[in-house]
Amino acid sequence: MADWARERPDLDLGPQAVIARLHRLANRLTVELTAVYREFDLSEGEFDVLATLRRSGTPFELAPSALAGSTMVTSGAMTKRIDRLETRGLVTRRGSESDGRGRVIGLTERGRELIDAAFTAHIANEHRLLSALDESDAAQAEHILTKWIAALD
Repeated sequence: MADWARERPDLDLGPQAVIARLHRLANRLTVELTAVYREFDLSEGEFDVLATLRRSGTPFELAPSALAGSTMVTSGAMTKRIDRLETRGLVTRRGSESDGRGRVIGLTERGRELIDAAFTAHIANEHRLLSALDESDAAQAEHILTKWIAALD
C-alpha cells in the first residue's frame, strides 16, 4: 500500500486495506477448511453435496437442480460431483416419483456416516479458526459481513 500511496497519492487507498485482507483471509480459510475435507477423502465440492443432502433432513434426498442451486454451481459441475460420489457408494440416483423425467439424489448410509464424521471435524476446525477472535469480535465480524453481503446482493 505504501508503494501505491507513493505512486498514486491522488487516490484514497483505504478500501484496499480491507479488501486485500479479506482476500488473503478467504484464501487462507479455504486452505484450512479443505485440509479437513481431504482427511475424509473429499473435495470441497463433494463435501458441499454431502452436507447439503444431510442437512435436508430425512430422507436425505434432493433433485440435482436443488443441489446445484444450494451449492451455487452449474448443472454440469453438479453432475460431475454426483458421478464421483455415486462411484464411491456415497450417494444414489433414482427416478423421481413425481416427475417421470426427473432424478433424485440420495445419501447412502455410508454417505451419511461419512458426512456426519466430516462435518463434526469441520465444525471443530471452524471453532479452531475462529478462536483467534473473542466472542464479541466474532459476533461483530458476523454482523459486519452479513450487512456487507446484504448490501452487495
